Amino acid sequence: MNVFNFFSSPIGLGHVTRDIAIANNFENISINFVSGSGAAKILKNLDFKVQDVYNPPAFIVENGTLKSPAKWLWNYYQYYKDCKKISQEILQKDNPNLVISDEDFASLTVAQKMKIPTILITDVLETRFTKGLASFIEKKMNKSMQEIIKKCEIVILPENGDDQDNIRRVGPIVRQINYSREELQKKFSFKKKTIVISVGGTNTGLFLIEKALESISKIKQDIEVILVSGPAISKEFKNVRNLGFVDNLHELIFAADLIISLAGKSTIDEANAYGTPAIFIPIKGHFEQEDNAREEGFVFDDIKRLDVLILEKLEQKRNHVNTNGAKNASVIIRKLMN
Repeated sequence: MNVFNFFSSPIGLGHVTRDIAIANNFENISINFVSGSGAAKILKNLDFKVQDVYNPPAFIVENGTLKSPAKWLWNYYQYYKDCKKISQEILQKDNPNLVISDEDFASLTVAQKMKIPTILITDVLETRFTKGLASFIEKKMNKSMQEIIKKCEIVILPENGDDQDNIRRVGPIVRQINYSREELQKKFSFKKKTIVISVGGTNTGLFLIEKALESISKIKQDIEVILVSGPAISKEFKNVRNLGFVDNLHELIFAADLIISLAGKSTIDEANAYGTPAIFIPIKGHFEQEDNAREEGFVFDDIKRLDVLILEKLEQKRNHVNTNGAKNASVIIRKLMN
């Protein structure tokens, strides 16, 4: 039986959800996941084999704006060094046929030194968090990242476009849904117009929850609000059904009439794939989220007109976007194994 280690970054939940989408396409293959925080919790809930060993640094966000990016970058570098030690111990013990990493560069560095074939899954080929003096350090880190990327057998990007060198663009990677929308609405007891608010695996989206609830309260419609506050937010909110931490957000997105979320790529891809109208508000200063949101027609300042956007989106027709990204990625991985 083929055995491989799947290192899934626990910074947010988007990495692990797309990794699960890929893993669900494998049969007779032993997958040893390595992750941490909420990502590891999702994997455990779904009965995947996982080592919960990573403890990622938290972003500092105030009123929706990323603060002290240079400090976060330094914390990330320390985290990266810790992850190298952890992944080295795991790889020496497991001796896998293949290492797959979803934006966990530490495991790739170790695997490449051990001459183990590597596959990277990523939607970012360079970072742009800092400015000024700190940007020189970030440029150096980006250069190291580019060297790691070049050494990978394959780099899988969850977007549409042409392949080049070792890069394979497979299309958006989303989890498959095995129920109709009506069946899911019955399962979740969605009987009214339903808005799902989701903010991922950290507490950085608290600002969006508060602003969205304030905006919805002004709308004179009979609306049910479903809050997926995640594993890091414990604050209580009135007039909502707070599901807290879930491992099936994709089903809630499909069943909903509208999703309001931070601008993580996996949530955007799932909303588009299932045809659910959506509003994506990025963390200000988080280059990746700002880029993702811009592609969907949103900017941070749209938070000031959420009430108008909500009314517009509740009237919008559903438009499914077909994607075979998860299946395409699994085929590429299987070929490399053989």
